[in-house]
Amino acid sequence: MNFPSNIFNSHSKQDGDFFLGITNILGFKPKNIGIYKKAFLHRSANVKDKQGNPMNYERLEFLGDAMLGTIISKHLYNEVPGGDEGYLTKMRSKIVSRKHLNELGKDLNLIHFVESKIPKTHFGDNIHGNVFEALIGAIYLDRGYKYCEQFITDRVIDPYVDIEQLEGKVISYKSLLIEWCQKQKKEFKYNVYEDNGKDPLKHFAVKFSINGKVMAKARATSKKKAEEKASKRAFFALQHKIENS
Repeated sequence: MNFPSNIFNSHSKQDGDFFLGITNILGFKPKNIGIYKKAFLHRSANVKDKQGNPMNYERLEFLGDAMLGTIISKHLYNEVPGGDEGYLTKMRSKIVSRKHLNELGKDLNLIHFVESKIPKTHFGDNIHGNVFEALIGAIYLDRGYKYCEQFITDRVIDPYVDIEQLEGKVISYKSLLIEWCQKQKKEFKYNVYEDNGKDPLKHFAVKFSINGKVMAKARATSKKKAEEKASKRAFFALQHKIENS
């Protein structure tokens, strides 16, 4: 389906509401509002440009991911002069983790602006982080590096980046548990099985065991999420032993 060529330059009331909403989020007025519209265009809308190329937020998401990583890296480089490459990489991973980006997108209610043929209630959590990164990509194309850096500073660094807190923040409870089990020479196992129950979405249930003893159970809409959730519960059950081993 090809949308009219002027879709990104129209002036309906809906466009005016979009302009005001985006301006409130950005803290400045966009120059080219069409770029920002593309940042919220889901591939299910099946929009194409004049050359027949798909138009959606995914390319802007790619660009925004790169800009976010660059600006966060610069901030950490300046703020932690004693941090080596491994430390800086680990800290950046905590700040730009998928979970954190999803939280940022939710805080700004970015899903409100998404144009899609799929009901918004059917999207997973990652849609929030995806459009957040796409928005950053749009800022960079519309206003350049300085505006992009200022937005990330105002929306990410100032309210959320606390070096001391981040140093103690666990990225993956699963990785932490596996590392501890290996050091302690303990046998561990994740038993994963499908568990639909009465939920409309497919769920997976996980039992995490150490030396044959079940330490925690969890369920989620993906194996990865269920394993991480079970790992987190097991970590807190074993926290005293882990921290004193």
